[in-house]
Amino acid sequence: MIHVIAIITAKPGKREEILTAFRANMPAVHAEQGCIEYGPAIDAEGIGRFQTPFGPDTFLVIEKWESPEALKAHAAAPHMAEYAAKTKDLIASRVIHVLSPAG
Repeated sequence: MIHVIAIITAKPGKREEILTAFRANMPAVHAEQGCIEYGPAIDAEGIGRFQTPFGPDTFLVIEKWESPEALKAHAAAPHMAEYAAKTKDLIASRVIHVLSPAG
């Protein structure tokens, strides 16, 4: 299994616009072979001082894929190219971590 944590920071005030496009793309991603989990997450409210928030312009994408090949196919999927084209001018930064289970 492969885990992916993508940290997406929108240009100021544009997070919800990106999330709208993201949510519209989710059914196509969930239908991909090898997709186990794929969804957005934002800072939880009221957790307390021990939390380190990402802030109002950032969201994470939490993903699990059956294999590296499934992840590579996802990255090359036409619907992902369409999503990237729709959102590229709204994104300030994007950091993607691809991880293997540690044990």
